Amino acid sequence: MSLADELLADLEEAAEEEDGSFVDEEDEPTIEDVQEEMQMDLATDSVKSIAKLWDSKMFAEILVKIEEYVSKQPKASEVLGPVEAAPEYRVIVDANNLTVEIENELNIIHKFIRDKYSKRFPELESLVPNALDYIRTVKELGNSLDKCKNNENLQQILTNATIMVVSVTASTTQGQQLTEEELERIEEACDMALELNQSKHRIYEYVESRMSFIAPNLSIIVGASTAAKIMGIAGGLTNLSKMPACNIMLLGAQRKTLSGFSSTSVLPHTGYIYHSDIVQSLPPDLRRKAARLVSAKCTLAARVDSFHESPEGKVGYDLKEEIERKFDKWQEPPPVKQVKPLPAPLDGQRKKRGGRRYRKMKERLGLTEIRKQANRMSFGEIEEDAYQEDLGFSLGHLGKSGSGRVRQTQVNEATKARISKTLQRTLQKQSMVYGGKSTIRDRSSGTASSVAFTPLQGLEIVNPQAAEKKVAEANQKYFSSMAEFLKVKSEKSGIMSTS
Repeated sequence: MSLADELLADLEEAAEEEDGSFVDEEDEPTIEDVQEEMQMDLATDSVKSIAKLWDSKMFAEILVKIEEYVSKQPKASEVLGPVEAAPEYRVIVDANNLTVEIENELNIIHKFIRDKYSKRFPELESLVPNALDYIRTVKELGNSLDKCKNNENLQQILTNATIMVVSVTASTTQGQQLTEEELERIEEACDMALELNQSKHRIYEYVESRMSFIAPNLSIIVGASTAAKIMGIAGGLTNLSKMPACNIMLLGAQRKTLSGFSSTSVLPHTGYIYHSDIVQSLPPDLRRKAARLVSAKCTLAARVDSFHESPEGKVGYDLKEEIERKFDKWQEPPPVKQVKPLPAPLDGQRKKRGGRRYRKMKERLGLTEIRKQANRMSFGEIEEDAYQEDLGFSLGHLGKSGSGRVRQTQVNEATKARISKTLQRTLQKQSMVYGGKSTIRDRSSGTASSVAFTPLQGLEIVNPQAAEKKVAEANQKYFSSMAEFLKVKSEKSGIMSTS
């Protein structure tokens, strides 16, 4: 079989498939037929076709039983023995579960009304987000949107700001007029939703009034509705009192997860207690901790109620006050940090570095300016001995000022160091002059002779410094720094005389 024959065979098969598809398309309904059928369904359907709770037998029976028990005046003394044995207990549990179904039914009716009324006023859904407020507004407006202004009934439903926005939007809306049949179906759905809402409030009132006799302490902590829910799912108050707190916290937790959808919004281990009002009033970061605390207190309250103790709810009030005190403690701001002074050191008493004794010691051992000058040596000069007793002892820079005398340097006033007496005597000996002066010792220009001419003997060797020596000795005796006052006691007078 050649390539051309294969191509012809393929083309024939393709033509046969196209003929078969045309036959199938003729059998299928067209888009216009589907739209006509949808319009017929919308024209004929009613809210009762989707909301079937209102006409259900179970709903009617529960309402009748509630009316019977409401007409009676219950007493706390009538609740004896196990709570589950009371015939009214089952009615309370069924009525509490019925409120959940009513909530779901209201959401369905709200969606039905929203889809139908979007033909007339599509912007109203975004302006009024609340379901019940939306249903009441649709019933009040109807087909004429001019009723927004100065409508007293609408003012009881919406705020003035919302009414103003709705009236402005209604004047510029692109919606179409509704037919009488469509308007009747919308009004019927609105009436059904409002009646279901009234029934729900009636059930809430009944449950709250009865739970105050069955489980007063538990109802005070978490509310009558939540108390009825956890009692119903636990299988009664007796079973609830036997459960630990960690299991009570999980009652009502949603375990189903949709595959393919995000599970970030699903809160694990959260049940009816987590969604109660007392827990939801706290910030999100404290709700888990609060749910654990409330579950523990609910366990104690359930055990008290199961034995019919504290019918006035005193234990419940005490437990709730304890819970609220802890909630307030958790939400307190942190204390302001105060700057505290450093504590006194624990070290022992150290040796003092100052004081009179230490200062005197420094004066005795301090280095005076005279000693500094005596210790200072000149480089390259032959030093002379100060006196013959100690060879090699010189005065350094002392006595080199050119006067031939030892110049006493001032004492340092900062240290007040005193000169020892031995040093003072040494310096006085050096300052005393005996005999004539020579040019070599004094390093002074000129000569000094000891020969004098007298009229009696002629030439006589005399000491020209004798007079000066006598004066110097007198000065050393009376005015020297080494001189001291002597105290002599006179034998005759007995008076102390000072010389």
